[in-house]
Amino acid sequence: MADPRIVLDSGDIARALTRISHEILERNKGAADLVLLGLHTRGVPLARRIGERITSVEGVAVAVGELDVTMYRDDLRKQPTRRSHKTEIPPGGIDDKVVVLVDDVLFSGRTIRAALDALADLGRPSAVRLAVLVDRGHRELPIRADHVGKNLPSARSERVSVRLAEVDEIDEVTIA
Repeated sequence: MADPRIVLDSGDIARALTRISHEILERNKGAADLVLLGLHTRGVPLARRIGERITSVEGVAVAVGELDVTMYRDDLRKQPTRRSHKTEIPPGGIDDKVVVLVDDVLFSGRTIRAALDALADLGRPSAVRLAVLVDRGHRELPIRADHVGKNLPSARSERVSVRLAEVDEIDEVTIA
């Protein structure tokens, strides 16, 4: 395997998240009735960062929560030892809100399918959108991100790794 190549550094990640934040605000026409739900693990800090950026632009706090999709995955039989995380829905819930799911990498689309199933058990949003830091293609399901930090064409055999300071003590995206 080749040495990892950095495709996004900390500055690139910061700029991508700022752009995504503004795109979300433009599409939603402000922060009203907006809920950001980060998917574990690295989608959670990304959602928090986007929430902070939206708050600084709009002057009002946007609801940010966490969504664990472990028990909704269709590959549990293949990988039964997944660690579950907490789901934390902000006060006010998700009913009749615009929910933006936030994840680090969009690949096959299966994690997002699991997230949609989990959301259905939690309430009925008025709309669900998807924001990802990296879209690497290779979809197995008809799922598309609404907001993308970087489109990164890749081979199926390549590995895209997102590292974030909150989890990994550094901000970078690599491909190998």
